[in-house]
Amino acid sequence: MAKELLNVEKLDVRVEEKDILRGLSLKVNRGETHVIMGPNGAGKSTFGNALMGNPQYEVTGGKVEFDGSDLLELPVNERAKAGIFMSFQNPLEVPGISLSNFIRNALEQRTGKRIRLWDFRKEMKKALKVLHMDQSYADRDLNVGFSGGEKKKAEILQLLMLKPSLAILDETDSGLDVDAVRTVSRGIEEYQKDKDSALIIITHNAAILSSLHVDATHILIDGKIVESDGASLVDEINENGFAKYEK
Repeated sequence: MAKELLNVEKLDVRVEEKDILRGLSLKVNRGETHVIMGPNGAGKSTFGNALMGNPQYEVTGGKVEFDGSDLLELPVNERAKAGIFMSFQNPLEVPGISLSNFIRNALEQRTGKRIRLWDFRKEMKKALKVLHMDQSYADRDLNVGFSGGEKKKAEILQLLMLKPSLAILDETDSGLDVDAVRTVSRGIEEYQKDKDSALIIITHNAAILSSLHVDATHILIDGKIVESDGASLVDEINENGFAKYEK
């Protein structure tokens, strides 16, 4: 029997005095991949940011349980330590800290243990190989001078190294060319092999989903999930768009 990891009930979220999410409910079990699709402005990114505890997103109603605990009571850093990871549409550049050191520090913060450098480098090498990234990327400042595609690959590298219980990928395919989409998809497929974890992919473009196993697809319109189904719903949206649901 599948074990529930995330339970969102009637979530209301406001941004700058504007109500964005209105009674959103969603359940995600371990080992599942859920896709959230919708037109621009539907509230997709708001959902991800609210789960991560971004202070700009005010939760005004509902509840969220993560792995049996009240997620909304946890500050941002504790949510990350609990095993939630989110990739962003526009990853920030952080001068002065290498990609490798950033990931190693994040791992030690999450586990509360020191990680031997040899073991860390061994795992990093394997993850870089999955993403077809040169070893030199590990020593570069985090995202500084990276192309858009390189930034997205760096985030998937973090995903593979941190092994979160729940990964939220927000428009990870945005701005990527065909080859980069394939590479990023390969990294996501690697993450999906861990059946104790779960994945939420937020997108309005199905290109990145073509090679991924999808358990459920949800259509978000005006802050509400208006339709849920299996992977076949992705194909329908590809063919017909969101007009049917916007009505």
